[in-house]
Parts: sequence; structure tokens; C-alpha cells
Amino acid sequence: MPLSTIRRATATRTLAGTVLAAALLVPAATACSPTSDTQGSAAPATAPAATAPATTPAASGTPATRGATAPTAAPTGRAATTPAAPPKTASGVRTETLVDGSTAEIKDLGNMHYVARILNKGQVLATMETKEHDDGLDANGMFVMLSLDGRIHSWMGGSHQGPGTFKLAGGWTAKVTKLGELRYRAEILGNDNAVYGTLETDQHDVGVDANGISIVLSAGGEISAHA
Repeated sequence: MPLSTIRRATATRTLAGTVLAAALLVPAATACSPTSDTQGSAAPATAPAATAPATTPAASGTPATRGATAPTAAPTGRAATTPAAPPKTASGVRTETLVDGSTAEIKDLGNMHYVARILNKGQVLATMETKEHDDGLDANGMFVMLSLDGRIHSWMGGSHQGPGTFKLAGGWTAKVTKLGELRYRAEILGNDNAVYGTLETDQHDVGVDANGISIVLSAGGEISAHA
């Protein structure tokens, strides 16, 4: 995927006033198995998989209000893993408890399209949605990331207030700059200080799964990451 900024559609939010989405793709190296011309013999050889932090975005399509580019290699040098997909219920809805005790009710709409309602005592506090991109939320200090495969991850703390340059989980560095009112950009840097991806808010939080590292950038310029 090109490193140009990808804009995405706005997801509904009722909590903290913002929501956003972004994503990072991982190119994977393919293995090749050359065969010998001699009948009955073969000399298979495989190439090691390329390492890359990524999500499956399009954080990620070309939706309009926010964007992310795909980092091409993980600064930590760890190989990307593909965990098993979350279990589905007969109705396509499952429930998970978040770190602050609230509940996420996640509905599978098909084709990597998920909607998550954040509830507390039956009241809907926020709605997140993936559709060609991951989604993220800063819920008053609790960060939530909903990925394209329907996984939801929440954590507290570990945030940095931009503008500024900050070390993130997974070996990433984020350079956060202010573009305007409720508009911030975070350049995701690798160990060589090269820009591997970009997150950008436009009055909405942005979230992305970067090769197993969840990253959320809020419209107020606060950034946090968690493994």
C-alpha cells in the first residue's frame, strides 16, 4: 500500500466528542518453491516472511475525514502474527468487557464491517464502526481500538499530549503536530527515524492496529499505544 495519507469515513461517536479511524497495512513476503527440471526430484526453498507492523486497512478505502498510511516494517523486528478470529454468535453479536468495566456489544455486518456499541448500565456511551479501516476512541482516558477483524482492545493510561515526539509501545516513535482546531497529525517513525505511516485527525479520533500494537490518536492531540 502507498505511504500517502488515506482519508476515511467518519464513525458515529457520542463519548468524548470524537471518534476516528486509521490503519496500517503490512506487506508480506511470499515464499517461492523452485522445482528441478529433473523428473522425480525437487529443491524447495522458502524465503523468510517480511516483518511489518500493520493492520488491514485502508486506515484504510478512501474515506473522507481521516487517514493513515501503512508502515512497511516493524521497528522491533518481530514477525507479524495472525491470531484466530473472534468467535461469532448465531446472531452475529458478541459482548466483551472493557478495562473500565463498561461493555462492548460488537455486531458483525460482514465483509470486515463491524459496529461496536459501548454501554454502561444499559446506556450507550459511544458507537464505533469499521468499514475499510480500523476505528479508535479516546473515552475520557480509556483508549479503545476496534480492528477490521472485529477485535476490540482497551487500555488506560500511557498517553502523551501533542504536539511533540514520543516513544510508543512496540518500538514505534510518534511525531505529533497540530494542524488546526481538533486536527492533529502523527507521523509513525521506525528505528531509522523514517516515516512508516501517518495518522491524521479531523475532529475525530483515529485508531489503528499496527502489527499487534493498538494506537489511538485523539482529536485533541493525545496519543497512546498498547500491545
